[in-house]
Amino acid sequence: MANLRETQKLMTRRLLLDHGLALFRTKGYAAATVDEIAASAGTTRTTFYLHFPSKAQLMQALLDEVSETLTGIDDPPLAEVVERGERPLIEEWLNRKFDQWPRIGPYLTAAYQAAGIEPEINAALTNWFDSTTTAMHDGLNQADRFDANTRHVRSMLAFGQFEYVARRWFESGWTVDRAITLSTITDSWCHLLIDDGRAAPR
Repeated sequence: MANLRETQKLMTRRLLLDHGLALFRTKGYAAATVDEIAASAGTTRTTFYLHFPSKAQLMQALLDEVSETLTGIDDPPLAEVVERGERPLIEEWLNRKFDQWPRIGPYLTAAYQAAGIEPEINAALTNWFDSTTTAMHDGLNQADRFDANTRHVRSMLAFGQFEYVARRWFESGWTVDRAITLSTITDSWCHLLIDDGRAAPR
């Protein structure tokens, strides 16, 4: 009986997450209410709050799922990709992220909307950006590439470019051919992260 209750609890949580995300997509984060999410999931406001203290906490749980998607198949991880300084690895990493955009786009679009009104979601996105640029910075440190004073800003510029293109894709899809976009961002990352006279040839 205890196992059945736990299974039902997990199913209800999953329904709340899925219907919450669906409503964020159709209505926008700010307009979607807890009552609507609960009703769409076939449950009540009271049950919603048994699973999530707030709408922002549901959004945070969705972001946790995105984080698992983004990091779960990174082999080698980004820090190692940067450390090794090989163009094919950079391009492969970026291309893998492009492949993930259809899955994570609805999550991050909702998170970007939520960040404007939910400090904890804004902080989570900032932490995500910082942790990614820190991984890139660590790779440059391990490689001892470029002046140490420039490594962090190089990492911020490289990932900032990528995030901007991702946001535009979430809004409009491929307005520039995917292969051209991939090649161009790879060129930029190579310039920022590996072209210090010791970069591998193309």
